[in-house]
Amino acid sequence: MNLAFIPSPSTGVIELGPIPLRGYAFCIIIGVFVAVWFGNKRWVARGGKAGTVADIAVWAVPFGLVGGRLYHVITDYQLYFSDGEDWVDAFKIWEGGLGIWGAIALGAVGAWIGCRRRGIPLPAWADALAPGIAFAQAIGRWGNWFNQELYGKPTDLPWALKISEGTNRVAGTYHPTFLYESLWCVGVALLVIWADRRFKLGHGRAFALYVAAYCAGRGWIEYMRVDEAHHVLGLRLNVWTAIIVFVLAVTYIVISAKVRPGREEIVEPAAVDPAEDGGDTATDASAKDEADAQAKTDEADAPAKTGGDTDAPEKDPVAEEQTPEADGTPQKADKS
Repeated sequence: MNLAFIPSPSTGVIELGPIPLRGYAFCIIIGVFVAVWFGNKRWVARGGKAGTVADIAVWAVPFGLVGGRLYHVITDYQLYFSDGEDWVDAFKIWEGGLGIWGAIALGAVGAWIGCRRRGIPLPAWADALAPGIAFAQAIGRWGNWFNQELYGKPTDLPWALKISEGTNRVAGTYHPTFLYESLWCVGVALLVIWADRRFKLGHGRAFALYVAAYCAGRGWIEYMRVDEAHHVLGLRLNVWTAIIVFVLAVTYIVISAKVRPGREEIVEPAAVDPAEDGGDTATDASAKDEADAQAKTDEADAPAKTGGDTDAPEKDPVAEEQTPEADGTPQKADKS
């Protein structure tokens, strides 16, 4: 009998009046905020402008959520499209089911769009965000704890996770793979921070290191899981995915270090001048009013263009032209 274990919450939803607060969604949201906050600090430290990370995250996060859900639904289609299942459940993201592989892949597409709009290189932005993403994953994995899902094989270890009876669940104590991955992601984040300071990683290598380190841990953690999954050559599909992505990430680090050594300098384009981009209507109107008022003032102060000074005696241009100079040379009229 196992006397020590990690209890699972009795419910994954907290009712705040008419608003249900779902633990899974709450963990995802908190993780996103942490990633953006920490990524912004690293971006500013690299010479970027505050707020740029958040602006690009507006593109990356929605793309990432869609990509993560698509990967989960495609690789576990039997949960939604087999006999007796309701395909509408494929849209119920709050019930769990986000594939990190799809989230990173499609999230990168959204980030690329955001970076192009801001005129900054995607690899530099990804390097700044890399450890923040790992921290976000560490927080997001606790959403699986709320849903009592993605646990490992049965165990009597003191840190075993107690699972209650439920749909597709057998009561018992199991390896808390959600906890293993959460702690691993924290370690990955710290590794990337240390390596980035020590080796001045640039051109996407900090992000590639995060990917490689995460895959190394995901491989053995995935191997421990007992939830239903597709198998290829005796291994779970996600294990193969982790192996392939790990090799690609390491290859990128090696090639990138030879082709583009060192770290790139972050220089964000200057902000667009409002006058060149249509301007501010209210500001333009105010400036025009001031210019008109100044013109009226100048006109009132200046001598009349016609009539001249009424107190000055009129001069005879003919007589003036015929007036001899002291040396006897006639003076020409001033026509300037």
